[in-house]
Amino acid sequence: MGKPTGFLEYERRVPADSPVPERVSSFEEFHGSMSEEELRRQCARCMDCGVPFCHSGAEPGASVAGCPLNNLIPEWNDLVYRGNMPEAYRRLALTNSFPEFTGRVCPALCEASCVEGLILEPVAIKNAEAHIIDYMWERGLMKPSPPPFRTGSRAAVVGSGPAGLACADVLNKLGHEVTVFERDDRLGGLLMYGIPNMKLDKGVINRRVELMRAEGVNFVAGREIKSAAELKGDFDAVVLCTGARKARALAVPGAELSGVYPALDFLKAATKSYLDSNLSDGAFIDCSGKNVVVVGGGDTGTDCVATSIRLGAASVAQIEIMPRPAGRRTEANPWPAFPRILKTDYGQEEAIAKFGGDPRVFSTTVVEIIGKDGAAAAVRTSGVSWKSGRPEPEGEITERPADLVLIAMGFLGADDAVADVAKTPRGAYAADGFVVSDGVFAAGDARRGQSLVVWAIKEGREAARECDKRLRRGE
Repeated sequence: MGKPTGFLEYERRVPADSPVPERVSSFEEFHGSMSEEELRRQCARCMDCGVPFCHSGAEPGASVAGCPLNNLIPEWNDLVYRGNMPEAYRRLALTNSFPEFTGRVCPALCEASCVEGLILEPVAIKNAEAHIIDYMWERGLMKPSPPPFRTGSRAAVVGSGPAGLACADVLNKLGHEVTVFERDDRLGGLLMYGIPNMKLDKGVINRRVELMRAEGVNFVAGREIKSAAELKGDFDAVVLCTGARKARALAVPGAELSGVYPALDFLKAATKSYLDSNLSDGAFIDCSGKNVVVVGGGDTGTDCVATSIRLGAASVAQIEIMPRPAGRRTEANPWPAFPRILKTDYGQEEAIAKFGGDPRVFSTTVVEIIGKDGAAAAVRTSGVSWKSGRPEPEGEITERPADLVLIAMGFLGADDAVADVAKTPRGAYAADGFVVSDGVFAAGDARRGQSLVVWAIKEGREAARECDKRLRRGE
């Protein structure tokens, strides 16, 4: 424990994001940073608890307490406080393959279960994590470290999202020859095209991919794998990390109209156009002067709100079928589980600043999309009752203008690209643990369903270890 009285002497502080008026005119990353002196003070607040829930990764009921990766948080907090950043990174990298991703986009399950947060504010763990890895990159300390030997086994990883990259990284470090296949033109999966650039700068992904390439991982972009059998002749193992991209459809009259898009199609087009030409090619879904309605209140919906604002929307509304969350924990949601409380994310902050009000409309569902000349013109919505435990339309029908409707209602599992793998009733690849069949494995959202980046990294790492055990046994 770096400073026994640190939690009494220092208040929680985190870097300020760029001001809203500045950041909404740019797709550049808006996260702030702090001095190393202030970071050390923040890490000094860690109490090195006897029972540190922050990295427990326990699953009480339907929630999670602490980091699923079991990060050694008190250890690297102490090392940062003492000024030993390289050793802090070494401890961080023992459990987390990509802290530059989780330090930017993770909702910080660790902070929600910080013991200090019971009475005071939790330790700023997520910020410390991002600062540690950025320190290493900025000072040129992230050097390729190829494995000292090769096993002679060859593994194919299908998908280059967080699960696929984590799986490939571990398998490569264990000495196997690894090739990653990605159907998109750029590597990174949903990190690349599912998360907007202002939330996760794509240079952060590219530099990690190049490091992995220098360590011996082979990458093939722009190739879609149609079946596991397609690869089994050339590889000793195949790991499917294709994500859960099968979007939930909005089954209402008018859903077929022009101007109605799945959220990922919208986000991918905007990011690709930005990366290809800084939007000059016009190859994105135009929001300029349009009334945008986002159907869905999760992270993807928030990203649609923020992207719509940057693309010039005249108004943005976000329809959320769930009730408005409480402002604080309830008895049904006790510490250390992740708090299911009302939060105002970056997209809502920007909408409030630009349009004067929170874009979210809770306990509401779209019952019809109204068209004009074959294109969306308005949505009709109804209030929702949850009395029966299921959402049921109730109350007055309201109409609001909608030139563009973005469907961000979540995902129903892996898509049908890999045709020779059975699925569960929930749309995930059917697997016994991580094993689909002889020599075929699955991990990440494709196996467990739509989830967080931190869970995908955990899944990829664990699938790699299972794959390694079987390869070494000759299975």
